[in-house]
Amino acid sequence: MGNADLRDLAAIEEVSFDELSGSTVAVDAHNWLYRYLTTTVKWTNDEAYTTADGTEVANLIGVVQGLPKFFEHDLTPIFVFDGAVTDLKDDEIEKRREQREQYEDDLEAARERGDSIAVARLESRTQRLTETIIETTRDLLGLLDVPVVDAPAEGEAQCAHMARQGVVDYAGTEDYDALLFGSPLTLRQLTSKGDPERMDLDATLARHDLTWEQLVDVAILCGTDFNDGISGIGPKTAVSLVTEHGDLSGALAARGEQIEHADRIQQLFLDPAVVETDPDTSIEPDVDAAREYVVDQWGVDPDEVDRGFERIEDALVQTGLDNWT
Repeated sequence: MGNADLRDLAAIEEVSFDELSGSTVAVDAHNWLYRYLTTTVKWTNDEAYTTADGTEVANLIGVVQGLPKFFEHDLTPIFVFDGAVTDLKDDEIEKRREQREQYEDDLEAARERGDSIAVARLESRTQRLTETIIETTRDLLGLLDVPVVDAPAEGEAQCAHMARQGVVDYAGTEDYDALLFGSPLTLRQLTSKGDPERMDLDATLARHDLTWEQLVDVAILCGTDFNDGISGIGPKTAVSLVTEHGDLSGALAARGEQIEHADRIQQLFLDPAVVETDPDTSIEPDVDAAREYVVDQWGVDPDEVDRGFERIEDALVQTGLDNWT
């Protein structure tokens, strides 16, 4: 289901960081990291994050610039990394790969004609989370003592599960699919300026008089990462069909339509592969070791990360380690 479709249905409100103080957030690591990675690449000279052998670690700048927002507002992040990708998502992954290849062709053309503005924009769009980026991100989070969880499949599903189990107060992701995975409360715009948005599952269901299962059925009718929707069905029509006919199978029968693997897609949202976990959230960052790792070991320009490390150190003083437990 497209983000615009889910946003039309979701109950969302802006919430102040003051109200969130003291909360724990299961962060969809790939989603969060990709946003900081693309922003860093777009606005930072590549010499600042490229090693002598040509390895790019713009992610290290992104992490150092992005983490202070949590610490300064007394939020404890738990970063959840994706595991295996379901085969039903193969088509979506292939579409993204083809789009990235097109961007790469456009990037080469922009470089040849000397269009620096287009180069900066397209470089950000061609970014992907390489093995080095994932490994160095995890190493840096370890030095800063930020808890990490490995999801068996979708990181977003694991975040939602942790929120449903009360292990954390919120799931943290930009994707609206957190609703479909059953996250009671989700924080969005944690990578943006200003206050975040809070997305409320119960309020969303009450607004449309739907159950969680029916909301998933609505999404499947519109289309998800795991399936194409039915042509001509948007969120309002999908809600009406599911309300009138009770569930997805009834709605499809009424329309004379079929969706391949519909039962399996429902279960991917309602009963995804997750693990039970309760990470230690007492955080004691080793800022000096983290700075040495980023600047000395990986050669990142200190001018790009000094302010971020200073903000982390200041947050330690302002909030106190006792509050991070």
